[in-house]
Amino acid sequence: MVNNKKPTKAADEWLTGVLKKVKAGKLTVNQALKELSVLPYEEMDFAKVDHHRNVRVGFPEVIFGRGKTVAQIVSIASAMSARSQRILVTHAPPEAFTAVKAKIKDASYNSVSRTIVVNRMRNKPLRPGITVITGGTADIPTAEEAAVTAELMGNKVENIFDIGVAGIHRMFENLPQIRKANVLIVVAGMEGALPGIICGLVSVPVIAVPTSVGYGASFNGLAPLLTMLNSCAPGIAVVNIDNGFGAGYLAGLINQRNNNTDENGK
Repeated sequence: MVNNKKPTKAADEWLTGVLKKVKAGKLTVNQALKELSVLPYEEMDFAKVDHHRNVRVGFPEVIFGRGKTVAQIVSIASAMSARSQRILVTHAPPEAFTAVKAKIKDASYNSVSRTIVVNRMRNKPLRPGITVITGGTADIPTAEEAAVTAELMGNKVENIFDIGVAGIHRMFENLPQIRKANVLIVVAGMEGALPGIICGLVSVPVIAVPTSVGYGASFNGLAPLLTMLNSCAPGIAVVNIDNGFGAGYLAGLINQRNNNTDENGK
């Protein structure tokens, strides 16, 4: 199948640069072939790093840190650093960041969301339009993961924390700000009612994120997940339990289309 999708600037410049070096005699054909051998992925003994994903879908492969060793995270991040302007590692422990930082000097760490980020596109203008909301303070780590993801995709993110149904007046006080967003990410545990309530008051998409916050009968997030899936308010999309990354990514795609811009802000 032929892919006619226009490459992103970063990938396009890399490919063009290799071809120009061949034309100028700075690389032999065999050397260029070796350079391009990472397409469509780079084979590592324990992973296949998908360097072409940014070209295909507009955002690089994301490293899920949980279940990987520190050495594996460092190896994958280092391979990506040579080919990508953006790197995101989710569910990363502090010791993984320390090791990554030793190899990639411009890496940063968000201890709340447990994410490692490399962003070499910080000078790009951010698209406004995403607001992240939590039911409670305990939901903030998942909300932060969503915000970090959406910001790395080139979006400006506003946060409104701790306006759950136990004090619903707090939500109404923030409603003017909530209604300014193009897309909302609503993160809640316990019974998970907040996204449905908000969705009945706004005219924009709501991405609901159930969290594992709650007592025994919440079943580690299953109860709020079912509440959100069964909401009678139209306009809700529900991601998996504690999946802040998935919510941030979806919101970034929606906001990108709403602003009629690509991943480079053009």
